[in-house]
Amino acid sequence: MNKRIDSASAVRKPARRRIVAASALTLSAVAAAVALGLSSTPALSDAMPGGNRHLGQYIFRFDTFGDEQLWTDTLRMHEVIPAIVSPLVALSVGLKVDATKLPTGFLARVDLNDPATTVELLRRDAVVGVVGKVEGQVLKRVGITCALCHSTVDNSVAPGIGKRLDGWPNHDLNPGAIIALSPALPPDRKAVYNSWGPGRYDPRFNIDGINGPVVIPPAYGLAGVPFEIYTGDGPVSYWNAYVAVTQMGGHGNFSDPRLGISVVQTPPDLVTPKLPELLAYQLSLPAPRPPEGTVNDAAAQRGEVIFNGVGRCGTCHMAPTYTDVQNGPDANTPLLHAAAETGMDPAYAQRSATKMYRTTPLRALWQHPPYFHDGSARTLLDVVNHYDRQFILSLTPEQKADLVEFLKSL
Repeated sequence: MNKRIDSASAVRKPARRRIVAASALTLSAVAAAVALGLSSTPALSDAMPGGNRHLGQYIFRFDTFGDEQLWTDTLRMHEVIPAIVSPLVALSVGLKVDATKLPTGFLARVDLNDPATTVELLRRDAVVGVVGKVEGQVLKRVGITCALCHSTVDNSVAPGIGKRLDGWPNHDLNPGAIIALSPALPPDRKAVYNSWGPGRYDPRFNIDGINGPVVIPPAYGLAGVPFEIYTGDGPVSYWNAYVAVTQMGGHGNFSDPRLGISVVQTPPDLVTPKLPELLAYQLSLPAPRPPEGTVNDAAAQRGEVIFNGVGRCGTCHMAPTYTDVQNGPDANTPLLHAAAETGMDPAYAQRSATKMYRTTPLRALWQHPPYFHDGSARTLLDVVNHYDRQFILSLTPEQKADLVEFLKSL
């Protein structure tokens, strides 16, 4: 039997399966948007120049895939935001504001404690990852986009406010706390969402009812990594479709018999036709280099020798992508590893289609702690210590320090 994707966090709608997690994101994004802005920019329609990559950028930043059916019709976030979500509240839960969408002097004129300011930010398309339909001063519809979890800002104006950084995971975002604001959720569901914390989200909770959030991963540096998610269930577009339909609540179709999931909605499918352009944009996003002066080059060079030698890291983390996932028997079959091989907690893998883990591609590690799928390694030294124990490497403190410098350089 196909498993119905029941919105564990939301009220059930018989004709559609929805997930609740995304609703929290909506709230936080909305509030953050209120915070500020400096200079005006062209309308959204002007952000869609020709070409797959540019269309993909628009989809990534502004396309909700019709998920207002979840965030508005079911979770009623259009009621919650103007009632209780001020810009300061939004910023406190990790929402980000695109300062380029705001006119000069906007911050000085608005009340950051007033939810009406959040509505105005939504009207100006200034909340990263949140799209609102505002008529007059009334918020009518709310939806979310890929950018909610997978973009941040450079903080060039203030903390949480600045220019967009697409593909960077928003580890300040507290999706669970935001979701828990929905009036459509019962107390037991709210308790689960409030347990997640910043930077973590469970993309399977609404499907299997198990509470086990994972770290929000980056969406940059995907080129050359055909199986992107932690458990290698499918290629990048597989996961885009999974999230858009089953997590964001988009109006589209998704099926995976391995998980017993089949979501078929009335035409038109607002997700599937957009996947190629979305992928093209994601593949164009490079992993950010570490800031100048933050890596000891001499130590990193010594660390690279350890990485490919006594540290045995290069056995699985194979350059240039630093993963072996594409070394399977054929292009459509990922090379995966049992949790016991690397000492990982097997719980999340057991909830996946493959029951195994993909070797994480090492990219911009300086930018996105904590590490491992569950965030159990707070620092890169914690990562090194884990594998030193797992494989009985007996590395010296000096070798560990050099290895960390090399990891920071990737």
